[in-house]
Amino acid sequence: MVFRLLDHQIIFPDTALAEADGLLAIGGDLSVDRLILAYQSGIFPWFSEGDPILWYAPHERCVIFPQKIKVSKSMKKVLNSSVFIVTTNLAFDKVIMNCANTARKDQDGTWITNDMQQAYINLHQKGFAHSVEVWQNEKLVGGLYGLKIGKVFCGESMFSLVSNASKMALIYLCQTNQYDLIDCQLPNDHLMSLGAEMISRKNYLRILKTS
Repeated sequence: MVFRLLDHQIIFPDTALAEADGLLAIGGDLSVDRLILAYQSGIFPWFSEGDPILWYAPHERCVIFPQKIKVSKSMKKVLNSSVFIVTTNLAFDKVIMNCANTARKDQDGTWITNDMQQAYINLHQKGFAHSVEVWQNEKLVGGLYGLKIGKVFCGESMFSLVSNASKMALIYLCQTNQYDLIDCQLPNDHLMSLGAEMISRKNYLRILKTS
C-alpha cells in the first residue's frame, strides 16, 4: 500500500509497509524538517521531473562499511600522488549541479530536479548536508554529496568528469573515520566493485538508530 502524505503533517508510515520495490509514500514536500525525518527513518525521496514526490524505503539497502572499502593497486597510486586535491563543503552548490547535469550510462535525464537541488542546498545551509569535492588543476572534476545522520553518511549522488575522481571522493569519505556506514541506497556495478554490499532494512535501521 502506498500512503499519501499531507503538506501540513510531517509524518511517515512504518517502513515495513513499503511496496516490494521500496515505494512507501507519495506527496508531501521537500522541507528541511520533512527530509531530516525521512532520513532518520530510513526513507529517501526519488522521483523524476514532472512526477509527484515519491518516498522509498527499500527492503534491502546498498551500503559500504568504511573499513571494507576496496582500493585497487592503481587507485592506491592515485591516492599517494598529487593528481587530485580533496576538500569538503567548499562547493556544495557546484557538486549537486554537476551531479544533476553529468551524463550517465544507460540513464536518460536526471532525478535531481531543480526543486531537489534547492532542497539539499537548504539542508546544506542548515548544516545537515555535506559535500566532498575533488579538484584537478584548480578545476572541480568530481565529488559527492549526502546527509550526515549520526555516524551514517546517507549518500545521494556523485559525479566524475575525469577517471577516478568520484572514486577518490568516496575513498576519502571512508577514510575520514567519521562514519560507521556509508548508505548508497541502491546498488550498481561501480559501487559493488568498491566493496558495497546489501544488508536488510532491519539491519540498516538498527545501525541508523544506534550510530
